[in-house]
Amino acid sequence: MKKKKLGIILASVLAVGTLLSACTSKDSSTSEKGGKNGAPYEIKWYTIGTPQKDTEKVFAEVNKYTKKKINATVKMTQIDWGDWDQKSQVMINSGEPFDIIFTNGTSYVQNAQKGAFKDIDDMLGKEGKELKETLNPALLEGIKVNGKIYGVPTNKEAARQSVYTFNKRLVDKYHFDLSKVKTLEDLEPMLETIKENEPGVTPMATFKAYLPYDYIFNNEMPFAFAMEGDRDHVINQFKSDLTMKTYKTMHQYYKAGFLKEDAATSKDSWPMDVENWFVRMGDSQPYADLLWSRSAKYDVVSVPAEDPITINDSVSGSIQAISATSKNPEKAMEFLTLLNTDPYLRNLVDKGIEGVHYEKNDDGTIKDLPARIDRYNVPSYSLGNFFVLDLYENDPKDKWDKFEEFNKSAKPAPTLGFHFNSDPVRSELASITNISKEFYPALATGSVDPEEYLPKYNKKLKEAGINKVLKEIQKQFDEWKSKQ
Repeated sequence: MKKKKLGIILASVLAVGTLLSACTSKDSSTSEKGGKNGAPYEIKWYTIGTPQKDTEKVFAEVNKYTKKKINATVKMTQIDWGDWDQKSQVMINSGEPFDIIFTNGTSYVQNAQKGAFKDIDDMLGKEGKELKETLNPALLEGIKVNGKIYGVPTNKEAARQSVYTFNKRLVDKYHFDLSKVKTLEDLEPMLETIKENEPGVTPMATFKAYLPYDYIFNNEMPFAFAMEGDRDHVINQFKSDLTMKTYKTMHQYYKAGFLKEDAATSKDSWPMDVENWFVRMGDSQPYADLLWSRSAKYDVVSVPAEDPITINDSVSGSIQAISATSKNPEKAMEFLTLLNTDPYLRNLVDKGIEGVHYEKNDDGTIKDLPARIDRYNVPSYSLGNFFVLDLYENDPKDKWDKFEEFNKSAKPAPTLGFHFNSDPVRSELASITNISKEFYPALATGSVDPEEYLPKYNKKLKEAGINKVLKEIQKQFDEWKSKQ
C-alpha cells in the first residue's frame, strides 16, 4: 500500500514537472514572440531622417504606451538622408535581423522582388484589418508587386505634382507676379533680377530640370512613357525635342550664373532652413507651403509645374515594409496598425511629447515649442497615416479634405501599377546606370552644352544595349496592359 501511494506521488511529481517544463517552454516562446503573458517584444524599426537629440526621450513615452497596448517596445533608428540608400541596402543585403524599414519607389519594388520583405496580404486580413480599412485602396493597388503587397503605404497624398517653390520675401520685395510662371522659361526675368540685386543669394537652388514623363526607374534613367499623346510605348526621353529644349534653357541659365558653378557635383542638399536661394523645384501636396514655411522659419510660396498625376513613385513614396528577417512579423504588423490608427501614438511619434515639443490649444490644434524644431524634427511623410494627425493652429480646417480632393483630381500615369522585372537585362542596366550617372547631372543642371553632350550620351546608351532594355520593357508592359 505504501509502495502504491509512493508510486502515485512520484507519478504526480513527474506529471507536475512535465507540466511545468511545458509551461516554461511555452512561456519562453511567448516571451520571445511578445505574447500577452511574456516579456515585451522589441520591434527594431529603421527609418529615414537626420537623427534627433530627443528620439530616446520620445520613445520612452512611446514604449510605455505600446507595452500596454500590444506588449511590445520599439527601438527606432534614424539614418541620415545622404547615408540612407547605401546603409539601408547594406542592412537588407546582409540579412540583418530587424522588423520594419522605411522604403519607397524602385527600392521597394526591387527588394520585394528579391524576397527581402514579407508578403503582408494575410496579415492585412488579421493583425492589420483595422489598418487596411483606413487606407486609400489606390495606395494598396499601386504598390502590388506580382499581385502581392509587401508594405504598408503612408495614407497621404497619392499623387505627384511638381512645383516651383520661391522664397516669398524676395517675391514680395521685387513684386514678382507668380501667376505668369507656367514654364521653365518664364523664370528668366526674375532670375536676372535676383542675380543683379541679391549677391548673397543663388537664384536657382541646385535642382534638376523638370520633364513631364512617367519614368520606369527614375528621371536619371532613359526609360519613360509620355504623359500626353502616345502613352503606350516606352521611349528614351533623352532623344526627344522637349528634352533638348529644356536642357538648352538650363545651359543658358547656367552660363548666366543663375546656378552654382559646381551644380552638377555639389553635395549641398540646399536645406530650406538656410535662406540663401530664390527658387527650387520639388513635389508638393495641399498646403505644402505652410509645412515648408514652418520648418524653414520663413515663408515660401509655390506654383505648379504640372497638373496632379498618380504615378508609382507617388503611391509608393513612403512605405513601411516588414523585413523577411523579422522574428515576429505579426507583432510588427500590430505596431503598424496601432501607429496608423491611434491618434495619440501617431501624434507622439510625429510631434513628440505634449508640453515638451508642442502645446495643444483649447480647440485641439497644436503649436510647436522650440524643442520640436531643435530636438525632435522628424519627417512626417515617412512615419504613417496623415489623416489622424493633429492640425497646427495655422492649418486650414479643411486640410485633410483637400488631400482627398487632390488625390481624386489626379490623372493616373500610363504605368501606374506596372513594375518592371529587370532580371533579363540586368547587365545592360548596370552599364546604363553608370553612363547616366556620368552624363545626367551635368545635362540636367545645365552645366554642359546639350547640343554637344546629348548626342554623346545617346551614343553611349546605344552601345550599352539600351534598345534591348526598351524592347524588354515594352514586352512586359504589353503583357501587363493586356491583363488590366
